[in-house]
Amino acid sequence: MGVIPLTDVSRSPNRVPVVTAGIILVNAVVFVLELAGGEPFVTRWALVPAEIASGHHLTTILTSMFMHAGWSHIIGNMVFLWAFGPEVEDSMDRWRYLIFYLLGGLAATVAQVWADPASTVPNLGASGAIAAVMGAFLVTYPRDRIRSLLIVFLWVRVTYIPAALLIGVWFAIQSVSLGRVAATAPQGGVAYAAHVGGFIFGAVVARLFEARSREGRVATV
Repeated sequence: MGVIPLTDVSRSPNRVPVVTAGIILVNAVVFVLELAGGEPFVTRWALVPAEIASGHHLTTILTSMFMHAGWSHIIGNMVFLWAFGPEVEDSMDRWRYLIFYLLGGLAATVAQVWADPASTVPNLGASGAIAAVMGAFLVTYPRDRIRSLLIVFLWVRVTYIPAALLIGVWFAIQSVSLGRVAATAPQGGVAYAAHVGGFIFGAVVARLFEARSREGRVATV
C-alpha cells in the first residue's frame, strides 16, 4: 500500500508559489546535468559524510540538495514538495521560505553526518529539505486535508487525508526505519537520519519564519 500526496484542498495560496516552482525547476535542470555527466558528475557534486566530517568538499552540502539518484527519486520528491511547499511558502515571505528550505537541507545534512560520520557512501537528494517543509506544514496547517492517491496493489483511489495523520504517519515510519538502521551495520540506502533531522528542524523553527500577515485563502471543498 502507498499514499501519494497531491495538494492541499483546505486552502489555496494567496500568491503564485514562485520559489517552490523555482526549486523544482532547479532540481530538474540539475537532474538533466546528472544524466549528461554520468557517474563523474555525481562523484564530484554528491555529499560524502566522511569528507564533510573532515572539513572537505563543503560545497557539496548545497549541491547534493538538488541531485537525485534516478527518475523515481526526483519525481517522488518533487510531488511531495509541490503538495506541501506552496502553502508553507505562502505562510512565509518568499525570501524567508527560500532561506528556510536551504537551512532545512543543511539541518538534514548535519543529522546524516552525525549519524554516520565515517560513511563514504555518496548522499544526494532533496528529501531532507522537503522533510523540513513537511514539518513546517504540520505545525502551521495540521487540520488541512490533503488530496492523495491511495494505492493498494492495482487499486487506486483519490482520497482526502488530514495533514496531521498523513505527515505524522510518514514521520513515524522514518523514525522507526532510522532506529532499525542504527541497530545494524551502516550501509547505503535511504538517508533516514536526514529525513528525521530535516523534519524536526522544520517543525521547531517554522513559526520563526512565518509572516503573520500571510493567510492562505480557505477553500470550501
